[in-house]
Amino acid sequence: MNRIFGLALGAVVMVLIDLYVWQAVKLVMRSSSALTQRIVGIGYWGLTIFSIIALIGVFTYTPATAPVKASFRTFLMAGIFMFYISKVFSVLVLFIDDIIRFFKWIGPFFQSAQTPTSPAVTDNLEPVATGISRSDFLAKSALALGGLHLGGMTWGILSGAHDYHVRHVTLRLKNLPKQFDGMKIAQLSDIHSGSFFNKTAVKGGVEMLMKEKPDMFFFTGDLVNNIAPEVKDYIDIFSKIKAPLGTFSTLGNHDYGDYTEWISAEKKRQNLADLMGAHKTMGWDLLMDEHREIKVDGEKLAILGIQNWGAGGFAKYGNLEKAHANTQDYPVKLLLSHDPSHWRNQVLPKYKDIDVAFAGHTHGMQYGVELGSFKWSPVQLRYKEWAGLYEQDDQKLYVNRGFGYIGYPGRLGIYPEISIFELKSV
Repeated sequence: MNRIFGLALGAVVMVLIDLYVWQAVKLVMRSSSALTQRIVGIGYWGLTIFSIIALIGVFTYTPATAPVKASFRTFLMAGIFMFYISKVFSVLVLFIDDIIRFFKWIGPFFQSAQTPTSPAVTDNLEPVATGISRSDFLAKSALALGGLHLGGMTWGILSGAHDYHVRHVTLRLKNLPKQFDGMKIAQLSDIHSGSFFNKTAVKGGVEMLMKEKPDMFFFTGDLVNNIAPEVKDYIDIFSKIKAPLGTFSTLGNHDYGDYTEWISAEKKRQNLADLMGAHKTMGWDLLMDEHREIKVDGEKLAILGIQNWGAGGFAKYGNLEKAHANTQDYPVKLLLSHDPSHWRNQVLPKYKDIDVAFAGHTHGMQYGVELGSFKWSPVQLRYKEWAGLYEQDDQKLYVNRGFGYIGYPGRLGIYPEISIFELKSV
């Protein structure tokens, strides 16, 4: 029942958006021939009908354990999303004209009845051409802005999806043993192998990482979208990630199969077991609420890793208390925890001796702006820490922007990330 209501509401919203934008299309097309206007109208509303039918089809037919590959279904939904989010930009511009009209309409009601009016002077006056009207200008601007945004999102698929950015970050730690000074750590997060559509590009990203020659490697969750078989075609690529002091990984919210339907609880458990097996096959040491000791020339530090722990509606499988047990003698503790909300909700108030937490999860929403030190994304409305390095007192959190993508098969403004950290003594 909730699904039916949601689909009906979505269809209504789509129609309302299209009705609003259609007014601008009609205004721009009014000087065109009747045949041209008819063809445009059929195409415009035909696309609306197709989008609604596609939306209903996708959300009512979801085969249990269906691989979420870069398929017709994925790109179909991405196309619908791109069209409508771009139309929303058009609506925002058109709304300006409606606001102006509204105030012009109510204006006379606030004028004093005794205000003298000047007699109309109409004799021998000709209309004066003033160029494009405000309505024409706003209608054309609205459609241009929507088209520009749609073009940007299309470019985000063709180019941004695999435009890997290597980000170098220095982590200064006050208790770092001198043997670890200068140690290099590489981090990937949110691979989402079920979304990939360019295996060659993915391989190139891994090669970029290995050129950095990391001493350790961290992966902070979401290897797949829904099911373990999604990673099968990429095991040979990610198994090439090697590091002399170890390759460590943890699970993200998508790795548990919680977002698909299963014919039995046993099938779901087997899926998780298969996913854990993929980590092992790739040579990644999967940390399930546990820690590992890293020792160099007699000095040591601890790597902690927990299962997914997220605030809000996300699953809290992780047990940091268990992973943290018996680590009191390590001068430095590094934590792998998929969801950055874990840092503020549990790490900061309860575990003051965890020096750095490494997370992912947000993807930077795969959409936003980063210019120098300025960064913005809609995802920051939900997450206070969503991309890059954050510090409070002597504790740090780094949120990786993600290696892959899900839903929208691209990246616009927030690009896939390979993080390279250098540990330095204070």
